[in-house]
Amino acid sequence: MGLAVLTPRASGKTIPKKNQKDVSPPDMNRVASIILGGGEGTRLFPLTLNCCKPAINFGGRFKLIDIPIANSINSGCNKIFVITQFLSASLHQHLFRAYRNDTSNSGFLEILSAELKHSKMGWFKGTADAVRQNIEYLLDLPVDYFLILSGDQLYTMDFREMVQTAKDTDADLIVAALPVKGPECKRMGILKIDSKRNITDFIEKPQDLNDIEHMRINIGFKKSKQKPQDDPQYLGSMGIYLFKREALIKLLHEDSREDFGKHLLPTMVERGKAAAHIFNGYWEDIGTIESFYHANIAMTSTVPPLDCYNEQKPIISTHHNLMGPKLTNTLVNGSIICEGCRIDADEIRNSILGPRTTVGKGSVITESYLMGNDYYISPVATEAAPKHLQIGKNCIIMKSIIDKNVCIGDNVCLINKNGLTHYDDSNIYIRDGIIVVPRGATIPDGFIL
Repeated sequence: MGLAVLTPRASGKTIPKKNQKDVSPPDMNRVASIILGGGEGTRLFPLTLNCCKPAINFGGRFKLIDIPIANSINSGCNKIFVITQFLSASLHQHLFRAYRNDTSNSGFLEILSAELKHSKMGWFKGTADAVRQNIEYLLDLPVDYFLILSGDQLYTMDFREMVQTAKDTDADLIVAALPVKGPECKRMGILKIDSKRNITDFIEKPQDLNDIEHMRINIGFKKSKQKPQDDPQYLGSMGIYLFKREALIKLLHEDSREDFGKHLLPTMVERGKAAAHIFNGYWEDIGTIESFYHANIAMTSTVPPLDCYNEQKPIISTHHNLMGPKLTNTLVNGSIICEGCRIDADEIRNSILGPRTTVGKGSVITESYLMGNDYYISPVATEAAPKHLQIGKNCIIMKSIIDKNVCIGDNVCLINKNGLTHYDDSNIYIRDGIIVVPRGATIPDGFIL
Protein backbone atom coordinates (compact mmCIF):
# COMPACT_ATOMS: atom_id res chain seq x y z
CA MET A 1 0.00 0.00 0.00
CA GLY A 2 1.06 3.66 0.36
CA LEU A 3 3.85 3.07 2.93
CA ALA A 4 5.79 0.88 0.52
CA VAL A 5 6.37 3.75 -1.92
CA LEU A 6 7.30 6.47 0.58
CA THR A 7 10.94 7.36 1.19
CA PRO A 8 12.30 7.26 4.78
CA ARG A 9 12.77 11.03 4.60
CA ALA A 10 9.16 11.65 3.63
CA SER A 11 7.56 9.15 5.96
CA GLY A 12 9.94 8.92 8.88
CA LYS A 13 9.40 5.16 8.78
CA THR A 14 11.38 2.20 7.60
CA ILE A 15 10.47 0.96 4.12
CA PRO A 16 9.10 -2.60 4.22
CA LYS A 17 11.34 -5.14 2.56
CA LYS A 18 10.31 -6.07 -0.96
CA ASN A 19 8.86 -9.46 -0.02
CA GLN A 20 7.65 -8.48 3.44
CA LYS A 21 3.91 -8.99 3.91
CA ASP A 22 1.86 -5.91 4.73
CA VAL A 23 -0.17 -6.80 7.84
CA SER A 24 -1.79 -3.41 8.38
CA PRO A 25 -5.61 -3.27 8.03
CA PRO A 26 -7.06 -1.95 4.76
CA ASP A 27 -7.09 1.84 4.54
CA MET A 28 -10.28 2.56 2.60
CA ASN A 29 -9.31 6.22 2.28
CA ARG A 30 -6.79 4.91 -0.26
CA VAL A 31 -9.53 3.29 -2.39
CA ALA A 32 -11.85 4.95 -4.92
CA SER A 33 -14.97 3.37 -6.41
CA ILE A 34 -15.78 3.78 -10.10
CA ILE A 35 -19.38 2.78 -10.78
CA LEU A 36 -20.32 2.12 -14.40
CA GLY A 37 -23.76 3.65 -14.79
CA GLY A 38 -24.14 4.05 -18.53
CA GLY A 39 -25.84 0.78 -19.43
CA GLU A 40 -28.46 0.99 -22.18
CA GLY A 41 -30.25 -2.13 -20.97
CA THR A 42 -31.91 -3.30 -24.19
CA ARG A 43 -32.98 -6.59 -22.58
CA LEU A 44 -34.82 -4.61 -19.90
CA PHE A 45 -37.01 -2.86 -22.46
CA PRO A 46 -39.56 -1.29 -21.95
CA LEU A 47 -38.32 -0.29 -18.48
CA THR A 48 -35.40 1.44 -20.20
CA LEU A 49 -37.52 3.46 -22.61
CA ASN A 50 -36.85 6.62 -20.62
CA CYS A 51 -33.87 5.84 -18.40
CA CYS A 52 -30.68 3.81 -18.15
CA LYS A 53 -30.52 0.53 -16.23
CA PRO A 54 -29.02 1.91 -13.00
CA ALA A 55 -31.89 4.42 -12.74
CA ILE A 56 -34.61 1.72 -12.67
CA ASN A 57 -36.55 1.56 -9.41
CA PHE A 58 -35.96 -1.47 -7.20
CA GLY A 59 -37.73 -2.74 -4.10
CA GLY A 60 -40.14 0.16 -3.92
CA ARG A 61 -37.70 2.60 -2.31
CA PHE A 62 -34.44 2.41 -4.20
CA LYS A 63 -32.82 2.61 -7.60
CA LEU A 64 -30.35 -0.03 -8.78
CA ILE A 65 -27.48 2.49 -8.56
CA ASP A 66 -28.07 2.79 -4.79
CA ILE A 67 -26.76 -0.73 -4.19
CA PRO A 68 -23.11 -0.29 -5.32
CA ILE A 69 -23.04 3.16 -3.72
CA ALA A 70 -24.27 1.71 -0.41
CA ASN A 71 -21.71 -1.11 -0.56
CA SER A 72 -18.95 1.45 -1.13
CA ILE A 73 -20.03 3.78 1.67
CA ASN A 74 -20.68 0.96 4.14
CA SER A 75 -17.19 -0.40 3.38
CA GLY A 76 -15.62 2.96 4.24
CA CYS A 77 -14.96 3.86 0.61
CA ASN A 78 -16.22 7.45 0.31
CA LYS A 79 -14.49 8.48 -2.92
CA ILE A 80 -17.05 7.54 -5.55
CA PHE A 81 -17.26 8.25 -9.27
CA VAL A 82 -20.37 7.37 -11.30
CA ILE A 83 -19.76 7.20 -15.06
CA THR A 84 -22.94 7.85 -17.05
CA GLN A 85 -23.92 7.94 -20.70
CA PHE A 86 -27.25 6.56 -21.93
CA LEU A 87 -30.50 8.36 -20.94
CA SER A 88 -28.80 9.70 -17.83
CA ALA A 89 -31.03 12.66 -16.86
CA SER A 90 -33.14 10.75 -14.30
CA LEU A 91 -30.01 9.10 -12.89
CA HIS A 92 -28.29 12.47 -12.44
CA GLN A 93 -31.40 13.87 -10.79
CA HIS A 94 -31.58 10.97 -8.36
CA LEU A 95 -27.89 11.16 -7.44
CA PHE A 96 -28.14 14.88 -6.76
CA ARG A 97 -31.25 14.54 -4.60
CA ALA A 98 -30.19 11.45 -2.67
CA TYR A 99 -26.51 12.08 -2.00
CA ARG A 100 -25.87 15.83 -1.96
CA ASN A 101 -25.91 15.91 1.86
CA ASP A 102 -24.32 12.53 2.52
CA THR A 103 -20.66 13.08 1.67
CA SER A 104 -18.00 13.09 4.38
CA ASN A 105 -15.17 15.59 4.68
CA SER A 106 -12.78 13.18 3.01
CA GLY A 107 -15.22 11.82 0.44
CA PHE A 108 -17.30 12.75 -2.57
CA LEU A 109 -19.71 11.41 -5.15
CA GLU A 110 -18.87 12.77 -8.58
CA ILE A 111 -20.66 12.20 -11.88
CA LEU A 112 -18.53 11.69 -14.99
CA SER A 113 -20.72 11.99 -18.08
CA ALA A 114 -19.85 11.12 -21.65
CA GLU A 115 -18.56 14.31 -23.24
CA LEU A 116 -17.06 15.55 -26.47
CA LYS A 117 -13.32 16.18 -26.26
CA HIS A 118 -10.71 17.61 -28.59
CA SER A 119 -8.74 14.36 -28.63
CA LYS A 120 -11.63 11.89 -28.76
CA MET A 121 -15.18 12.35 -29.95
CA GLY A 122 -17.80 9.68 -29.48
CA TRP A 123 -19.65 7.55 -26.98
CA PHE A 124 -18.04 5.06 -24.63
CA LYS A 125 -17.60 1.80 -26.52
CA GLY A 126 -17.46 -0.46 -23.47
CA THR A 127 -16.71 -0.67 -19.76
CA ALA A 128 -12.95 -0.24 -20.09
CA ASP A 129 -13.33 2.51 -22.67
CA ALA A 130 -15.60 4.41 -20.27
CA VAL A 131 -12.87 4.42 -17.62
CA ARG A 132 -10.14 5.16 -20.17
CA GLN A 133 -11.94 8.24 -21.49
CA ASN A 134 -12.19 9.57 -17.93
CA ILE A 135 -8.68 8.67 -16.82
CA GLU A 136 -7.64 12.34 -16.63
CA TYR A 137 -10.02 12.80 -13.69
CA LEU A 138 -8.44 9.86 -11.83
CA LEU A 139 -4.72 10.53 -12.26
CA ASP A 140 -4.35 13.07 -9.45
CA LEU A 141 -6.43 11.16 -6.92
CA PRO A 142 -4.29 10.04 -3.92
CA VAL A 143 -5.38 6.39 -3.82
CA ASP A 144 -3.71 2.99 -4.10
CA TYR A 145 -6.65 1.06 -5.56
CA PHE A 146 -9.51 1.62 -7.97
CA LEU A 147 -12.65 -0.46 -7.43
CA ILE A 148 -14.64 -1.00 -10.65
CA LEU A 149 -18.33 -1.71 -9.99
CA SER A 150 -21.43 -2.30 -12.08
CA GLY A 151 -24.45 -0.05 -11.58
CA ASP A 152 -27.05 -2.80 -12.01
CA GLN A 153 -26.21 -5.63 -9.61
CA LEU A 154 -27.75 -6.67 -6.28
CA TYR A 155 -25.50 -7.84 -3.44
CA THR A 156 -24.10 -6.88 -0.04
CA MET A 157 -20.31 -6.98 0.15
CA ASP A 158 -17.68 -5.56 2.48
CA PHE A 159 -15.04 -4.31 0.08
CA ARG A 160 -12.50 -4.18 2.91
CA GLU A 161 -12.26 -7.95 2.61
CA MET A 162 -11.52 -7.60 -1.10
CA VAL A 163 -8.77 -5.06 -0.39
CA GLN A 164 -7.35 -7.46 2.19
CA THR A 165 -7.23 -10.17 -0.49
CA ALA A 166 -5.29 -7.74 -2.68
CA LYS A 167 -2.78 -7.17 0.10
CA ASP A 168 -2.48 -10.89 0.84
CA THR A 169 -1.87 -11.87 -2.79
CA ASP A 170 -0.10 -8.70 -3.98
CA ALA A 171 -1.92 -9.15 -7.31
CA ASP A 172 -2.39 -6.21 -9.67
CA LEU A 173 -6.04 -7.20 -10.17
CA ILE A 174 -8.53 -8.85 -7.84
CA VAL A 175 -11.70 -10.29 -9.39
CA ALA A 176 -14.70 -10.95 -7.15
CA ALA A 177 -16.02 -14.42 -7.94
CA LEU A 178 -18.72 -16.71 -6.61
CA PRO A 179 -19.52 -20.42 -7.01
CA VAL A 180 -22.07 -21.07 -9.76
CA LYS A 181 -23.78 -24.05 -11.35
CA GLY A 182 -23.31 -25.16 -14.94
CA PRO A 183 -26.42 -23.51 -16.46
CA GLU A 184 -25.36 -20.11 -15.08
CA CYS A 185 -22.00 -20.16 -16.84
CA LYS A 186 -23.35 -18.97 -20.19
CA ARG A 187 -24.02 -15.49 -18.79
CA MET A 188 -20.77 -15.07 -16.83
CA GLY A 189 -17.03 -15.12 -17.18
CA ILE A 190 -15.64 -18.36 -15.69
CA LEU A 191 -12.39 -18.48 -13.70
CA LYS A 192 -9.92 -21.18 -12.80
CA ILE A 193 -7.69 -20.53 -9.78
CA ASP A 194 -4.79 -22.27 -8.09
CA SER A 195 -4.30 -22.94 -4.37
CA LYS A 196 -3.07 -19.36 -3.85
CA ARG A 197 -6.16 -17.86 -5.52
CA ASN A 198 -4.19 -16.79 -8.60
CA ILE A 199 -6.36 -16.87 -11.73
CA THR A 200 -4.82 -19.31 -14.19
CA ASP A 201 -7.54 -19.36 -16.85
CA PHE A 202 -10.56 -17.29 -17.84
CA ILE A 203 -13.31 -17.81 -20.45
CA GLU A 204 -15.97 -15.15 -21.04
CA LYS A 205 -19.56 -16.48 -21.22
CA PRO A 206 -18.83 -20.01 -22.50
CA GLN A 207 -21.73 -21.44 -24.49
CA ASP A 208 -20.45 -25.03 -24.39
CA LEU A 209 -19.76 -26.55 -20.96
CA ASN A 210 -17.21 -28.87 -22.57
CA ASP A 211 -15.00 -25.80 -23.04
CA ILE A 212 -14.80 -25.28 -19.27
CA GLU A 213 -14.74 -28.88 -18.08
CA HIS A 214 -11.15 -28.36 -16.90
CA MET A 215 -12.25 -25.36 -14.80
CA ARG A 216 -14.49 -27.22 -12.34
CA ILE A 217 -13.87 -26.26 -8.73
CA ASN A 218 -12.87 -28.79 -6.10
CA ILE A 219 -11.69 -26.59 -3.26
CA GLY A 220 -14.47 -26.83 -0.70
CA PHE A 221 -17.23 -24.56 -1.94
CA LYS A 222 -19.82 -27.33 -1.92
CA LYS A 223 -22.45 -27.25 0.80
CA SER A 224 -23.05 -30.48 2.66
CA LYS A 225 -26.86 -30.25 2.49
CA GLN A 226 -26.96 -29.85 -1.27
CA LYS A 227 -27.54 -32.72 -3.63
CA PRO A 228 -24.63 -33.42 -6.00
CA GLN A 229 -26.50 -32.03 -9.00
CA ASP A 230 -27.20 -28.80 -7.07
CA ASP A 231 -23.59 -28.19 -6.07
CA PRO A 232 -21.80 -25.20 -7.54
CA GLN A 233 -19.24 -26.47 -10.01
CA TYR A 234 -17.50 -23.36 -11.33
CA LEU A 235 -16.29 -19.91 -10.27
CA GLY A 236 -18.08 -17.05 -12.02
CA SER A 237 -16.83 -13.48 -12.27
CA MET A 238 -19.16 -10.97 -10.61
CA GLY A 239 -17.92 -8.11 -12.77
CA ILE A 240 -16.36 -6.45 -9.70
CA TYR A 241 -12.68 -5.59 -10.10
CA LEU A 242 -10.09 -4.13 -7.74
CA PHE A 243 -7.04 -2.74 -9.55
CA LYS A 244 -3.83 -1.40 -8.18
CA ARG A 245 -3.72 2.21 -9.27
CA GLU A 246 -0.64 2.02 -11.49
CA ALA A 247 -1.67 -1.35 -12.91
CA LEU A 248 -5.00 0.04 -14.12
CA ILE A 249 -3.44 3.13 -15.67
CA LYS A 250 -0.78 1.04 -17.42
CA LEU A 251 -3.31 -1.54 -18.65
CA LEU A 252 -5.65 1.07 -20.13
CA HIS A 253 -2.69 2.62 -21.95
CA GLU A 254 -1.24 -0.65 -23.29
CA ASP A 255 -4.48 -2.45 -24.18
CA SER A 256 -6.79 -0.17 -26.15
CA ARG A 257 -9.69 -2.60 -26.34
CA GLU A 258 -13.09 -1.67 -24.94
CA ASP A 259 -14.31 -4.14 -22.33
CA PHE A 260 -12.94 -5.31 -18.99
CA GLY A 261 -14.54 -8.77 -19.03
CA LYS A 262 -14.01 -9.61 -22.70
CA HIS A 263 -10.61 -8.03 -23.25
CA LEU A 264 -8.63 -6.62 -20.33
CA LEU A 265 -9.26 -9.34 -17.76
CA PRO A 266 -7.83 -12.04 -20.08
CA THR A 267 -4.80 -9.79 -20.62
CA MET A 268 -4.16 -9.62 -16.86
CA VAL A 269 -4.62 -13.38 -16.53
CA GLU A 270 -2.08 -13.98 -19.30
CA ARG A 271 0.38 -11.75 -17.46
CA GLY A 272 -0.11 -13.80 -14.29
CA LYS A 273 -1.11 -10.77 -12.23
CA ALA A 274 -4.75 -11.52 -11.40
CA ALA A 275 -6.23 -13.25 -8.35
CA ALA A 276 -9.74 -14.05 -7.12
CA HIS A 277 -11.69 -12.95 -4.07
CA ILE A 278 -14.29 -15.60 -3.27
CA PHE A 279 -17.77 -14.37 -2.32
CA ASN A 280 -20.46 -16.73 -1.03
CA GLY A 281 -23.37 -14.36 -0.48
CA TYR A 282 -26.38 -13.34 -2.55
CA TRP A 283 -25.60 -11.74 -5.91
CA GLU A 284 -27.89 -11.04 -8.85
CA ASP A 285 -27.06 -9.41 -12.15
CA ILE A 286 -30.14 -7.54 -13.37
CA GLY A 287 -29.97 -8.21 -17.09
CA THR A 288 -33.48 -9.22 -18.14
CA ILE A 289 -37.10 -8.50 -17.28
CA GLU A 290 -37.31 -11.98 -15.76
CA SER A 291 -34.32 -11.50 -13.43
CA PHE A 292 -35.55 -8.02 -12.44
CA TYR A 293 -39.04 -9.30 -11.68
CA HIS A 294 -37.91 -12.26 -9.58
CA ALA A 295 -35.35 -10.16 -7.68
CA ASN A 296 -38.11 -7.75 -6.66
CA ILE A 297 -40.68 -10.39 -5.74
CA ALA A 298 -38.00 -12.16 -3.67
CA MET A 299 -37.89 -9.05 -1.48
CA THR A 300 -41.41 -9.90 -0.23
CA SER A 301 -40.30 -13.27 1.18
CA THR A 302 -39.98 -13.84 4.93
CA VAL A 303 -36.20 -13.66 4.72
CA PRO A 304 -35.35 -11.64 1.59
CA PRO A 305 -32.02 -12.51 -0.07
CA LEU A 306 -30.92 -8.86 -0.06
CA ASP A 307 -31.03 -7.44 3.46
CA CYS A 308 -32.41 -3.90 3.31
CA TYR A 309 -33.29 -3.83 7.02
CA ASN A 310 -29.75 -3.67 8.43
CA GLU A 311 -29.36 -0.29 10.12
CA GLN A 312 -25.60 -0.83 10.35
CA LYS A 313 -25.44 -1.04 6.55
CA PRO A 314 -28.11 1.39 5.33
CA ILE A 315 -29.02 1.96 1.70
CA ILE A 316 -29.33 5.68 1.06
CA SER A 317 -31.96 6.85 -1.38
CA THR A 318 -34.32 9.74 -2.09
CA HIS A 319 -36.44 11.02 0.81
CA HIS A 320 -40.08 11.51 -0.17
CA ASN A 321 -41.43 13.37 2.91
CA LEU A 322 -44.75 11.55 2.69
CA MET A 323 -47.20 10.13 5.22
CA GLY A 324 -47.15 6.44 5.92
CA PRO A 325 -49.38 4.21 3.78
CA LYS A 326 -53.14 4.27 4.35
CA LEU A 327 -55.03 1.00 3.86
CA THR A 328 -58.79 0.60 4.10
CA ASN A 329 -60.41 -2.86 4.40
CA THR A 330 -57.48 -4.45 2.55
CA LEU A 331 -56.06 -7.92 3.19
CA VAL A 332 -52.28 -7.68 2.89
CA ASN A 333 -49.96 -10.68 2.95
CA GLY A 334 -46.22 -10.82 2.26
CA SER A 335 -46.05 -7.39 0.67
CA ILE A 336 -44.11 -4.13 0.86
CA ILE A 337 -46.27 -1.01 0.98
CA CYS A 338 -44.24 2.20 0.69
CA GLU A 339 -44.94 5.65 2.07
CA GLY A 340 -47.72 7.76 0.63
CA CYS A 341 -49.77 4.80 -0.65
CA ARG A 342 -53.57 4.99 -0.50
CA ILE A 343 -55.03 1.49 -0.79
CA ASP A 344 -58.72 0.54 -0.89
CA ALA A 345 -58.09 -2.79 -2.65
CA ASP A 346 -59.57 -6.09 -1.53
CA GLU A 347 -56.21 -7.87 -1.42
CA ILE A 348 -52.49 -7.26 -1.89
CA ARG A 349 -50.42 -10.47 -1.93
CA ASN A 350 -46.66 -10.98 -2.43
CA SER A 351 -46.31 -7.60 -4.11
CA ILE A 352 -44.44 -4.31 -3.82
CA LEU A 353 -46.25 -0.99 -4.02
CA GLY A 354 -43.97 2.02 -4.48
CA PRO A 355 -44.52 5.54 -3.11
CA ARG A 356 -47.87 7.25 -3.84
CA THR A 357 -49.49 4.13 -5.30
CA THR A 358 -53.28 4.47 -5.27
CA VAL A 359 -55.50 1.39 -5.71
CA GLY A 360 -59.31 1.47 -5.92
CA LYS A 361 -61.94 -0.67 -4.20
CA GLY A 362 -62.43 -4.29 -5.21
CA SER A 363 -59.00 -4.65 -6.83
CA VAL A 364 -56.61 -7.57 -6.26
CA ILE A 365 -52.84 -7.27 -6.73
CA THR A 366 -50.86 -10.53 -6.77
CA GLU A 367 -47.11 -11.15 -7.23
CA SER A 368 -46.60 -7.77 -8.89
CA TYR A 369 -44.32 -4.76 -8.60
CA LEU A 370 -46.05 -1.39 -8.84
CA MET A 371 -43.34 1.28 -8.84
CA GLY A 372 -45.64 4.08 -7.72
CA ASN A 373 -45.83 7.70 -8.82
CA ASP A 374 -43.86 10.93 -8.72
CA TYR A 375 -47.05 12.81 -7.82
CA TYR A 376 -50.69 12.11 -6.99
CA ILE A 377 -52.04 14.50 -9.61
CA SER A 378 -50.36 14.93 -12.99
CA PRO A 379 -49.12 18.52 -13.43
CA VAL A 380 -49.89 18.30 -17.15
CA ALA A 381 -53.13 16.39 -17.67
CA THR A 382 -54.32 15.49 -21.16
CA GLU A 383 -57.04 13.27 -22.56
CA ALA A 384 -54.47 10.53 -23.11
CA ALA A 385 -52.85 11.06 -19.70
CA PRO A 386 -55.56 11.68 -17.08
CA LYS A 387 -55.06 13.94 -14.12
CA HIS A 388 -55.21 11.32 -11.36
CA LEU A 389 -52.62 8.53 -11.39
CA GLN A 390 -54.12 5.38 -9.95
CA ILE A 391 -55.11 1.74 -10.30
CA GLY A 392 -58.89 1.81 -10.72
CA LYS A 393 -61.69 -0.15 -9.09
CA ASN A 394 -62.25 -3.90 -9.50
CA CYS A 395 -58.92 -4.53 -11.25
CA ILE A 396 -56.98 -7.80 -11.20
CA ILE A 397 -53.22 -7.51 -11.65
CA MET A 398 -51.06 -10.64 -11.56
CA LYS A 399 -47.38 -11.24 -12.27
CA SER A 400 -46.88 -7.72 -13.60
CA ILE A 401 -44.45 -4.83 -13.46
CA ILE A 402 -46.18 -1.44 -13.50
CA ASP A 403 -43.69 1.39 -14.07
CA LYS A 404 -44.10 4.87 -12.57
CA ASN A 405 -46.87 7.39 -13.29
CA VAL A 406 -49.23 4.86 -14.87
CA CYS A 407 -53.02 5.26 -14.92
CA ILE A 408 -55.07 2.06 -15.07
CA GLY A 409 -58.85 2.35 -15.46
CA ASP A 410 -61.64 0.41 -13.76
CA ASN A 411 -62.32 -3.30 -14.35
CA VAL A 412 -58.92 -3.95 -15.94
CA CYS A 413 -57.51 -7.51 -15.91
CA LEU A 414 -53.78 -7.95 -16.41
CA ILE A 415 -53.45 -11.71 -15.98
CA ASN A 416 -51.85 -12.92 -19.24
CA LYS A 417 -54.92 -15.09 -19.85
CA ASN A 418 -53.42 -16.67 -22.99
CA GLY A 419 -50.11 -17.55 -21.35
CA LEU A 420 -48.03 -15.47 -23.78
CA THR A 421 -44.27 -15.20 -23.37
CA HIS A 422 -43.91 -12.19 -25.69
CA TYR A 423 -46.34 -9.42 -26.62
CA ASP A 424 -45.98 -5.83 -27.89
CA ASP A 425 -48.49 -3.00 -27.83
CA SER A 426 -48.13 0.75 -27.52
CA ASN A 427 -48.92 0.81 -23.80
CA ILE A 428 -48.32 -2.75 -22.61
CA TYR A 429 -45.82 -5.56 -23.19
CA ILE A 430 -45.13 -9.12 -22.15
CA ARG A 431 -41.57 -10.33 -21.65
CA ASP A 432 -40.69 -13.79 -20.33
CA GLY A 433 -44.38 -14.26 -19.49
CA ILE A 434 -44.37 -11.13 -17.31
CA ILE A 435 -46.69 -8.22 -18.09
CA VAL A 436 -44.90 -4.85 -18.23
CA VAL A 437 -46.67 -1.49 -18.37
CA PRO A 438 -44.15 1.27 -19.25
CA ARG A 439 -43.75 4.61 -17.54
CA GLY A 440 -46.57 7.10 -18.11
CA ALA A 441 -48.89 4.65 -19.88
CA THR A 442 -52.68 4.77 -19.68
CA ILE A 443 -54.75 1.56 -19.72
CA PRO A 444 -58.47 2.17 -20.48
CA ASP A 445 -61.45 0.84 -18.54
CA GLY A 446 -62.29 -2.80 -19.17
CA PHE A 447 -58.97 -3.72 -20.81
CA ILE A 448 -58.13 -7.43 -20.54
CA LEU A 449 -54.84 -9.14 -21.34
